[in-house]
Amino acid sequence: MSYVTVSAKIPRKLKELLDKYGIKPGPIIRRALEEEVKRRILIEIEEKAKELSKKVSHISDEEIARIIREDREGR
Repeated sequence: MSYVTVSAKIPRKLKELLDKYGIKPGPIIRRALEEEVKRRILIEIEEKAKELSKKVSHISDEEIARIIREDREGR
């Protein structure tokens, strides 16, 4: 896995507090960025699911069940 460096400006007081309490910002920043990316991916998936739902809403439950059954049976 390769890495890149991302930097951020923070208030001096915050940096002093991080140092005082021995907090390493790297893991915290990494975790926060990963969580935000996951959140955005979920939002994107939800939007696509809504679009797909609109496109297939005219298909009856019985038709969907029939298609699934046929697929399972290998037809």
